[in-house]
Amino acid sequence: MSKRPYTVHAAAALEAAEGLAAIGFGVFSGVETAAGAAVDPVSAIGVTVLALAGGLGMLGCARGLLRADQWSRAPTVLTQLFALPVAWSLWQSERPEMAVPMGVAAVLALVAVLSPPSTAWLVHDGAAEDGEADGDGEPDGEAGTITRRR
Repeated sequence: MSKRPYTVHAAAALEAAEGLAAIGFGVFSGVETAAGAAVDPVSAIGVTVLALAGGLGMLGCARGLLRADQWSRAPTVLTQLFALPVAWSLWQSERPEMAVPMGVAAVLALVAVLSPPSTAWLVHDGAAEDGEADGDGEPDGEAGTITRRR
């Protein structure tokens, strides 16, 4: 199919960066909890597990975007929509050094993943991967094989 648009690259890179940041926070939180620095260890363990699982999920979404997996678009949008109130909360907590990058990354990722080139590539290539050619319901190539170039 068509070449992957730069907007998909940008959305995947931003999603992956946020995923790595979440994993980093999860590791930090886990180390602090293990060292006995947590005020409430039970809550800290929950935060650690949630951050690690969320970060891994975001990395999976980034990979899905690059592979034109249609399923990856909705969770990518949701993670960005969840990041915006977190960034706002950090801003109100007088933590602009964390709020500004998180908010900017979330907005840029939303713009990139919802842009027309990203939408067209994810929807069109995802349909072709399922055995449809150009939306006509017919398989590409001989014997129903699908040819895909990236």
